[in-house]
Amino acid sequence: MTDEPQTWHSKHKDSLTRGQRAADLMRNGMGSWPFVGGFIAFMVIWAAINTIALASRAWDPYPYILLNLFLSMLAGLQGAILLIAAKRQDSIAGLMAQHDYDTNVKSENQIELLMTINRQQLEILRELQGLSDEKGTETQSSREQN
Repeated sequence: MTDEPQTWHSKHKDSLTRGQRAADLMRNGMGSWPFVGGFIAFMVIWAAINTIALASRAWDPYPYILLNLFLSMLAGLQGAILLIAAKRQDSIAGLMAQHDYDTNVKSENQIELLMTINRQQLEILRELQGLSDEKGTETQSSREQN
């Protein structure tokens, strides 16, 4: 095991429920080119089987009402999954915005502290320059006296 601190994203990922993970997995699967290609292939095969191969005994003859029913059910299911995923994404965006705000406030406080330290260092530097100038003047006047 490593002692590296966990990032915000890994902590959030660890807190997901099984349903949230499933919704993300389905959303990512349905939003991919392999899904689109597979879905088009499925519809073409369905139409070919019911139109050509089983012309007289087709279980879903043209206009493919059963296929239309399945597509409608799939659309409803996809809509629900996308809404679940979008709702989760909104909550993630809100948490990230709060995290960013907290980080900005902390950084601002640290920057103010550094600016204060910098001002103090400048004052000390000016005092040292003043002392150095005074000592240089004293040294020069003592040389002139000798």
